[in-house]
Amino acid sequence: MSKIKNIVIAVAVGILFAGMLYYANHDRPTYHSSDTAGIEYEVAKVMRVIENRITVDEQMEGIWRGSMTLEVEILTGRYQGDTAVVENYFSSLYNVRVGKGDKVSIRIDTTGEGAYQVSIYNYYRVPWLIGCLLVFVLLLIAVGGKKGAKSVAGLVFTMVCIIWILLPLSLKGYSPLGVTITLILVCNFVTFFLIDGVCTKTVVAALGSLGGVLVGAVFSLLAQGIMSVTTYQMDEAETLLLITSTTELEVKNLFLCGVLIACMGAVMDVAMSIASAIAELHQVNPSLGARELFASGMNIGRDAMGTMSNTLILAFAGSSLNMMLMIYSYGVSFQQLMNTNFVAIEVVQAIAGSVGIICTVPLVAAVAANVFSRTKTKKN
Repeated sequence: MSKIKNIVIAVAVGILFAGMLYYANHDRPTYHSSDTAGIEYEVAKVMRVIENRITVDEQMEGIWRGSMTLEVEILTGRYQGDTAVVENYFSSLYNVRVGKGDKVSIRIDTTGEGAYQVSIYNYYRVPWLIGCLLVFVLLLIAVGGKKGAKSVAGLVFTMVCIIWILLPLSLKGYSPLGVTITLILVCNFVTFFLIDGVCTKTVVAALGSLGGVLVGAVFSLLAQGIMSVTTYQMDEAETLLLITSTTELEVKNLFLCGVLIACMGAVMDVAMSIASAIAELHQVNPSLGARELFASGMNIGRDAMGTMSNTLILAFAGSSLNMMLMIYSYGVSFQQLMNTNFVAIEVVQAIAGSVGIICTVPLVAAVAANVFSRTKTKKN
């Protein structure tokens, strides 16, 4: 009977989730150019190299100079099936070297009714990106076994929620912040339940990680207000404001939504580590009280928070390394550097995530200690 009940619940949840996906993506608004003017990015195949005039740059390693004249066939979009002669120029920033039979990403500039120009935009990397993803998935399953496979399922669910629920609902005018917080709660529970099933440990970890993320959000809101750092200071602000002309997108809180999503993974890791450790301690010695379990959880959490906070800050620093190097090379003063939008945004993101991790430790330790100390059975 219990098995049938679980199947019914799973089917009902699946139908509800499918309905949400349909609602979010049905008739969602999109920003696009007109039929007589605008820019599109499509895929093309190089049919032949008409002329090759490239040479190796002797001053810059791995860079070519010159140009290639290519004949390409457009494979996607409204001009699918058309062929075009393209001049592929090489410079320090644009170095897309392709040959006959290669697929390439192209840019199509429509200048009038039926009139357009084609240029080489970039390499076609989709197969290689899929290959990297498959390597990651296979390694995770090979090392993690069933739990690794469940982790993959949780990751897929989270990405589906972000790409096919958060993004389209935001374009429809729903509050990105409200949708993000709701999805974080749902993704926390689903991910934890997939890995360890519905039990006391996973419920505690899910609630604790949500609390840690919300604390990070509150800190980010306070920092934003004090330092006047919002989405409007980000590099994508101009494009996002342009998108609002044809959609109902609310730009204001997108920066905060990004902070919440960025710190969610690290917070979940810390929350599960502490909840799992306290659950094991309770199983080994059920006589331990809330105070002893809390103290043990805090000791474990202190070790975890240092490395996870370091990981989060280094992740933000690594993603902005090129920008920091450029600013540093200009000899910018420390005071001027700290007052730039770029540095303020990176600092708020990194510190907000770290604050979330730090606060997750006592939250999960306290909740888990009280819950498990009241549990009389050894099986949780």
